Amino acid sequence: MPKRLRLEKRLSRSLFIVLLHYLFCVSFLSSSTVPFLDQYRRRRYIGTTHFLLVVIVRIMQNLFQKNQNQNTSIDRIRALNGRSNDKHRRIGNRRTTRTKKNANNNSSSSSSSRRRTESSSALASSSSSSSTPKTDDDEEKTIVVVGAGWAGWGAAKALSEANVKVILLDGLSDPTGRTKDVTESGKPFEAGVRGFWKDYPNIYNLVTEYLKLREEDVFTEYTRSSFYSPDGLEATAPVFAGADLLLPSPLGQVFATFDNFKRLPIQDRASMIGLLYAVVDLNRNEKVFEKYDRATAHELFAKTGVSKRLVDDFLKPTLLVGLFKPPEELSAAVTMELLYYYALAHQDSFDVRWIKSKSIAEMIVAPMAEKLQKEHDLDVRGGCFVKSLNFKNGDKSRVDSITYFDTKLKKEIDIDCVDGVVLALGAKGLKQVISKSPDLAKNAPELTAASSLGAIDVCSVRLWLDKYVATDTPANVFSRFDALRGAGGTFFMLDQNQKDSENELWGNKDPRGSVVACDFYNSSSIATLSDEDIVKTLMNELLPECVEAFRDANVVDSCVRRYPQAVSHFSPGSFSKRPPLQTSIDNVVCAGDWVRLGDREFGAKGLCQERAFVTGIEAANELVFKTFGKAASEAKKHPVIPIRADELQVVLSTAVNKRVLEGVDDMLSVFSDGAFNVFGFR
Repeated sequence: MPKRLRLEKRLSRSLFIVLLHYLFCVSFLSSSTVPFLDQYRRRRYIGTTHFLLVVIVRIMQNLFQKNQNQNTSIDRIRALNGRSNDKHRRIGNRRTTRTKKNANNNSSSSSSSRRRTESSSALASSSSSSSTPKTDDDEEKTIVVVGAGWAGWGAAKALSEANVKVILLDGLSDPTGRTKDVTESGKPFEAGVRGFWKDYPNIYNLVTEYLKLREEDVFTEYTRSSFYSPDGLEATAPVFAGADLLLPSPLGQVFATFDNFKRLPIQDRASMIGLLYAVVDLNRNEKVFEKYDRATAHELFAKTGVSKRLVDDFLKPTLLVGLFKPPEELSAAVTMELLYYYALAHQDSFDVRWIKSKSIAEMIVAPMAEKLQKEHDLDVRGGCFVKSLNFKNGDKSRVDSITYFDTKLKKEIDIDCVDGVVLALGAKGLKQVISKSPDLAKNAPELTAASSLGAIDVCSVRLWLDKYVATDTPANVFSRFDALRGAGGTFFMLDQNQKDSENELWGNKDPRGSVVACDFYNSSSIATLSDEDIVKTLMNELLPECVEAFRDANVVDSCVRRYPQAVSHFSPGSFSKRPPLQTSIDNVVCAGDWVRLGDREFGAKGLCQERAFVTGIEAANELVFKTFGKAASEAKKHPVIPIRADELQVVLSTAVNKRVLEGVDDMLSVFSDGAFNVFGFR
């Protein structure tokens, strides 16, 4: 073995031992089973472990630099040695090319002229700020987008701007957002209150650059959130927007939220250290990710030393309203992705704001639909349910037509000569399409697998009260209440978030008090109650236990709606079954927050509006590439704005961990499957 490789092996072994020592020290400090050390010893241990970490980073930096210099020297030598041979090859190639050109001069001239014309068109298209000029070929292309959520609208926008004829199908009677969703008494209703986090660059760009709206007219300021349990206020999530100084993550979150936890002891909070290491280890390679995906979040918390109290009081309620299931039913991998994206990537990652008036459909979707219909003739068809995707003349590689049922016309309709399809559906919708499309199920087994995944029930409630109830924060989370019946729960004070348009909350009538939006996730048990009993549960057992003033309020009006199988369930081991962006059918792609993007993977994770919107754009880009080819598609490709890059300490920690554990995999090559991890996941 070369001396350099032997040195790398020894360094990898040494670094692994040092890393284990470091992890042991940190675990010792954070363990709730070990008596808490006095301040002097605690500082000494922390200083020692910090020094060890610095040593690891410095050694690895030197090793990387040495390898890079050696590789550069080798490349230079190879380049010098191959220079004369390349010269002789180029001379021979010129002679061969000259002969071929003389033999095929006429055909070459015509094809060259054609290529120059196409290239000029592509350059002219790329200089256009909004969309590419239409050609006859463009107008012949028809692509159908199935589903009008964030993913469907992302795909429709990107395809329309590529000058493709787009037909958007959805079961809602009016997917454009122009028709208000109202209760029987004429008051507005929205299915679930959804937040807009700091790292939503593509949605914010849609609002400000494409729709030319001001953020302050569409969104509230960033707001704090509160967690309540039967014991009272447990924690408050702060707002970092506009802060003079943001510290490196996770130190910034630790110091800034030191006083925000009202009851959780510091040793329980410190027990999260092991989980932070697992987050660093998650994406070391595909096999490691698969191991974490097969494990439950509950197993992850146990193996990384997270205290039971931290899980019960904070992490479990967070997951119930973030991924809509308890830790026992969630993939450990997706759980870590969610926690990192929303809380750990940057100090201000959890900064969140809300729609300022009306609803998301009215404030964002409606103006987007209007612009796409006016400028690109987008064809939106509401009240339509896709029955099947059909192939033609035995060709199972491409879908040729779509059959859907129009609930307004009360009949089935076929869309023929389809050039592409975007399935912007969840598990429930995909299952319905697959069950009616046997050829699709047979030729796209990955879609059949995806349709077998489960989904989660949601129940949304809106209460109009006879008095105003003051709360510390407009956004709030229920934690550990028996009355939840295993569900996750939130309540939002709409009269605080939408105070400038309060009359609209009351159906354009004089306001009488607070308007509260309550959402239950994983709600299969609580949804079995009657509407009246759900309202009583909120007013008697949940809201007054959080804020005492609710006891003096009475319900003037209410509305309860149930949405079975409404959102994706990221169950353990589900990653490999989730639909890919490109399916086995050449002209069928998938979009949605549960879609695997492969090489186009995006930083936004979990149940996320930003991720759904971006997957729609990427699905459209894939179809444009398939339809027009690489050269023409470059000018038509819709840009995707990346989220903020990982911070330096995360990049270094990930690199060190990968380097060390790759060395361990080499040492244990006889026993290891190339995915060793310190927690023993299989």
